[in-house]
Amino acid sequence: MHALFEEAGKFQAGRILSEAESSAQIELDSGKRVKVKAANILLKFDKPAPAELLAQARELAATIELDLAWEFAPEEEFGFADLARDYFSQNATLIEQAAALVALHEAPHYFRRAGKGRFKKAPAEILQQALAAIKKKEQIQAQISAWALELAEAKCPQPIRDQLYKILFKPDKNAPEYKAVVEASRATHKAPLDLLQAAGAIDSAYQFHWKRFLFENFPKGTGFPSLEAPLPPQDLPLAPVQAYSIDDSATTEIDDALSVQGLGSGTVTVGIHIAAPGLAIVPGTPLDTLGRTRLSTVYMPGYKITMLPDDVVNIYTLDQGRANPAVSLYVTVDEATLAITGTETRLERVPVEVNLRHDKLDHIVTEAWLNDPALSVEDTPQALLDRRAELSFLFRLAQQLKAQREVVRGKPETFNRPDYTFRLEGNQGEEPDGSETVHISTRKRGAPLDLIVAEAAIVANSTWGQMLADHSVPGIYRSQFSLAPGVKVRMGTKAQPHAGIGVKCYAWSTSPLRRYVDLVNQWQIIACVRHGKTAALAAPFKPKDADLFSIISSFDAAYSAYNGYQAGMERFWTLKYLEQNGINELEATVIKDNGPYGTLVRADTLPLVISVLGAQNLPRGARALVRLGDIDEITLDIHGTVVQRLDDPDDSSDDGDVSDEDEDDSVAGPIAIAVDVNESDAADAPQGKPHSGEAGDNQAP
Repeated sequence: MHALFEEAGKFQAGRILSEAESSAQIELDSGKRVKVKAANILLKFDKPAPAELLAQARELAATIELDLAWEFAPEEEFGFADLARDYFSQNATLIEQAAALVALHEAPHYFRRAGKGRFKKAPAEILQQALAAIKKKEQIQAQISAWALELAEAKCPQPIRDQLYKILFKPDKNAPEYKAVVEASRATHKAPLDLLQAAGAIDSAYQFHWKRFLFENFPKGTGFPSLEAPLPPQDLPLAPVQAYSIDDSATTEIDDALSVQGLGSGTVTVGIHIAAPGLAIVPGTPLDTLGRTRLSTVYMPGYKITMLPDDVVNIYTLDQGRANPAVSLYVTVDEATLAITGTETRLERVPVEVNLRHDKLDHIVTEAWLNDPALSVEDTPQALLDRRAELSFLFRLAQQLKAQREVVRGKPETFNRPDYTFRLEGNQGEEPDGSETVHISTRKRGAPLDLIVAEAAIVANSTWGQMLADHSVPGIYRSQFSLAPGVKVRMGTKAQPHAGIGVKCYAWSTSPLRRYVDLVNQWQIIACVRHGKTAALAAPFKPKDADLFSIISSFDAAYSAYNGYQAGMERFWTLKYLEQNGINELEATVIKDNGPYGTLVRADTLPLVISVLGAQNLPRGARALVRLGDIDEITLDIHGTVVQRLDDPDDSSDDGDVSDEDEDDSVAGPIAIAVDVNESDAADAPQGKPHSGEAGDNQAP
């Protein structure tokens, strides 16, 4: 005797070995013996063999017309044998009964289960809805298959092109566009990004990086809403100075300017003047909301996305020929010893006489030019000559301040490597498209004008940070507890030491037109100046204000993303530079072992770190000639091979420059895309899947 029974939602059949009142021992064709409850046994039979019964039942079940079966089925609950008698004949055979059971079980949209072998037909309205849903699903699947076939044939359907970045990075895994990419990737055995590239979904490498960045950071676009900017206050006192700014020619958000008074008197007053949008923009207003949404200006070669609209920036920027509101820090300095003897903060209007542009003046304003008044350089602008004595004093003061910080720091700051500047030819300041000719030039790190501006900013940021702490007014600080490896710069609301800079505390306050945290700190500083000891009551942000912590978290994430994009685009244009100039070899310095990927080297004359083969026996600092391989502009990757060692192994004087900061350098890393061709069809949470590579994020302290 055999039995057909249901176990865990599946039908099985086997030989009955023994039978009790409530259960039976049944041997399956595999030889396995199972104990089955009597209630789960649906049919008992002598012939045919169990496996043959199931095979014939399933074959016959496939021929049952479900619409007709649903019409035959009674309104009340019924058993599978009842339906078999109604559908086939009054004397339905064993095979026909088993077929009815299988058909009923596999058509839940027609028949609902009411118990073991018991069913009830679905209401007509529910059935129609279910059939419509099934038809729609079939149509969607047909569309998915058609799109997948197009992708496999290297054609990109427009709906997939329109949702490319959503599919790759923030997909709805139930969407047909996403499923088509997965299906095509599986069928062609190609990685999703390679598949889409081959299908022409990516217009250009530059557009891929740009649109991906916009998708992740500016999903609503980079345009500004129409906002009316409040005019700066006109009742502020006029500062008795003639200030000047020092910036790059491309700078439009001029946040800071300097002034010097009292040269030759023994006591010099240095003015550090910061544009003051915080005197007009009020927390909680639409302009504040806009700044808090963007958090920072985004920089990239040849282009930028400003934090605030141009017409707003133009009101508050420290343009020459105007007297704009500023928060001014006046630092009193002993002219002989260069010791700082006092500071004072004022809210005022500051006349800016000239905007100096360091990229046009660096060749003139050298250390020798500043130290030797007799040294003459042809075509020196009169505006620069008029400030030569002041700049010379500021340079000496900056050197002194830097030396003092280095004592606290415990070791000198190193500026051995140059800064690189990128200029694109062909876009005239408009959004680049990747076809421009790129020019890369170098600037010596710590050039005199840079040093002057940097040290002035450090004085302002540390002085105002301490002022906030002294008034018990919270601010947003940057701190670093030590220079030990792995100790990173952190942001918080408490005044704590910044070991990397060598100051007791450091609160970004000198770029309120470009960084939102500086604007927040400016509001707090203004409260201190206006209200003194009661500033904590009047300041927009109170101690332990949850808003401050929210701002810090949002800023950290955005600033890291913006810096990462800037680094990636600088790498993109560096690779373009190699391509445009036909550079196949370059000289480089060994940085460190890169495991299975080879050895990391830094190009000696370009801002490029790559992984090379053939350098496994070269020590850190060794210099080598590297032959370059193919460039992948999507992954921003290029590999190389060492063809010759250039330095003398026995002479360290010709080694390349390496420093501790090299430990944080990275080459192209994996692009984390959210398309997983190995997951089940069920929609899961997006998970990053490495493809090939992209530039890493580096955030300077």
